[in-house]
Amino acid sequence: MQKRQLGNSDLHITPLGIGTWAIGGGGWAFAWGPQDDSDSIGAIHAALDRGINWIDTAAVYGLGHSEEMVAKALNGSSSRPYVFTKCGLVWDAAGTVSRTLKRESIRREVEASLRRLRVDTIDLYQIHWPDPDVEVEEGWSALADMKKEGKVRWIGVSNFNASQMARAQAIAPITSLQPPYSVVQPEIEADLLPFCAKNNVGVICYSPMKSGMLTGAMTRERIAAMPDDDFRKRTPSYKEPLLSRNLAMADLLKAIGARHGLTAGEMAIAWTLRRPEVTAAIVGLRNPKQIEGVIGAAEFRLSDNELAEIAKCLGDWAEKLAARA
Repeated sequence: MQKRQLGNSDLHITPLGIGTWAIGGGGWAFAWGPQDDSDSIGAIHAALDRGINWIDTAAVYGLGHSEEMVAKALNGSSSRPYVFTKCGLVWDAAGTVSRTLKRESIRREVEASLRRLRVDTIDLYQIHWPDPDVEVEEGWSALADMKKEGKVRWIGVSNFNASQMARAQAIAPITSLQPPYSVVQPEIEADLLPFCAKNNVGVICYSPMKSGMLTGAMTRERIAAMPDDDFRKRTPSYKEPLLSRNLAMADLLKAIGARHGLTAGEMAIAWTLRRPEVTAAIVGLRNPKQIEGVIGAAEFRLSDNELAEIAKCLGDWAEKLAARA
């Protein structure tokens, strides 16, 4: 599997990385519902066995549980991937999540993540959300200091807009941006991708399959049966009028994938990787079998005709949604 350099770093990463949001388990504000820890560990091992060389997690996923699962999965593993995590979302004893980029809070966070991950240094440490906006400079300065101290190797941001990135860049170089990006959420193409290309910022996009919507396995019945603590049931992408458009796109991706013996999910991921500014995509895995439905995207490239089919579907649905408004 070919690797690409991530921004200004010395990290050379595979086109796909292991996403661990869902393996945080249930019972917190942005959960995906219950999760079997043995499946989580098996999913990580399966991805490493297929050559993926990096894992992305966050302190808040499962209120620390996802980081702990990463550590368990890597304990004694012969394949040692890069480990990326994030800060800026903290929780209290009752599990209530709040957002802060205060220097001392971030310092406490990095120590907690180092402990849960059982590592001496974090390969890429990222601000999870630029919130509160007025604390962006303080938070980014804290990350820059921790890089100098050796607690983290490289520093990046997630969910920042171009203006916020420029403010951070004035303090210290940004290694990477982690934005949401998918065929049904392409907004970063307008200004963020050009900013990253101009400033040598790597892009590792998340939700290329729109949180499972574009896997080809999602149905209205499956959505209706999701547990109450699955955050997806509350998002616009899983509700009308966007639901019909998204399911139609998943059907088209499934049809395109069938021509190549690949899945709709692999087509969705390949669509994001078509852009040269995108270094890699994060793929969430909840069990070992799921790697088989995404791994083909690492090397596959959509043809111009297939990209045109996708663009036409998007255009047709844009007209339909506009007519309904």
